[in-house]
Amino acid sequence: MSQSFDPETILSRPLMANLATISDAGPRNAPVWFIWEDATFWTLGGRTGSSVRRLEADPRCAVEIVDFDNAAGILLHIGLRGSARVEAMDPARFRRLLAKYLGPDATSWNPWFIENIAAIDDPDGRMIRRVPETIFTNNVSFFRTGPDLAWPPAR
Repeated sequence: MSQSFDPETILSRPLMANLATISDAGPRNAPVWFIWEDATFWTLGGRTGSSVRRLEADPRCAVEIVDFDNAAGILLHIGLRGSARVEAMDPARFRRLLAKYLGPDATSWNPWFIENIAAIDDPDGRMIRRVPETIFTNNVSFFRTGPDLAWPPAR
């Protein structure tokens, strides 16, 4: 038994997503930060990054996001299937993505991280764009309490 839920409750939160891609050596998986805007999943990449290279060779991919709180008995899962497209960096969207994870005050972001890891204005930066062909949700939050007590979660 699974109870449905609105995917927006998960997609709006600063959770990690797993991006699964295909390579000649087999499937690959990468944990990623993401932003969900206008029914589109966006994440980051670099011009020479491994996920970008794999998606340029074969755009088929899957994204999985799990919200798991063992103590509260919450287990929500979202799956996005389809193909991705690699696009040029969009600095404004990248800033919104970073704000989701680092907070809205950019002056409080770690300068070293922004300069060395998340270089917003890097000309080699890319954004991976996925408009899902299918979205599925799976709520098995009753694994501790049974279905009558588990939903909706008290968050």
